[in-house]
Amino acid sequence: MPLEFLQSLSEMYIVGELTVLSLLIGGVIMAGGIILAKIAKLLFHKYYAPSLPKDTAQNISKLIYFGILIISFLGFTSSQGIDLSGIMVAGGIFAVVIGFATQSVVSNLISGLFLMVEKPAKHGDTIELPDMGISGTLLDVGTFSSKIRRFDGTITRIPNDKFFTSNIRSLTLSTVRRADVMVGISYESDIEHAISVMRHDIFENMPFVLQIPEPEFRIEELGDSSVNIHVYVWHPRDDWSQVQPVLLTIIKKSLDKSGIEIPYPQRVIWTGKD
Repeated sequence: MPLEFLQSLSEMYIVGELTVLSLLIGGVIMAGGIILAKIAKLLFHKYYAPSLPKDTAQNISKLIYFGILIISFLGFTSSQGIDLSGIMVAGGIFAVVIGFATQSVVSNLISGLFLMVEKPAKHGDTIELPDMGISGTLLDVGTFSSKIRRFDGTITRIPNDKFFTSNIRSLTLSTVRRADVMVGISYESDIEHAISVMRHDIFENMPFVLQIPEPEFRIEELGDSSVNIHVYVWHPRDDWSQVQPVLLTIIKKSLDKSGIEIPYPQRVIWTGKD
């Protein structure tokens, strides 16, 4: 009985060689493809996505889902006896035309794929793009563009081709960071004494500053009005936002307490006699 029913469906033509049975088979293929795509997407998110960066997981999930749908569609057209050769030739020509018109889009897409593979920075990293004068937290590396939340709270969208080809400075990849400030003392002040009091107060008031490597004090130059000392300190990555202002405050208070002058710019003017 079922065989006779299927035989009758195969003899019911809709248009040309398209029968009710072939259309039914095509529908089953498409429905199965949609169900399979959703199951594959769910399994990926459950077992593999947690171990990947958020933006990479999202893009791989889309590739899996739509890839299965495309394969299902090709299976559907094959079951209906549709010849896609002519369509593929026309589509190829159309793709070449569109490719020339959308070079930047294709470049952004390819750059996005390279960013996902190389992973110069991941979601949540604090980064700086010196070439573009942009710094902040990386929110997302999408298919065509990336988003960075700047320190003032605004969101900047950057095309992936520019993001990929620019210099990327990571502020969170390393576990330790170095902060530095320049301070000038008067020529009358004792350099060794100034360095000693600054080192003591830095360790006394900045417990997060590392002792290995220890703070470094370099005599940078003999300036017009002062002896300029460059102070370098190493600290854990998570304290980077507060080290610079605290370090400046500690150095200023330390020199003031010790009576060491931070001179204003001075000029000596000689006048000739008649």
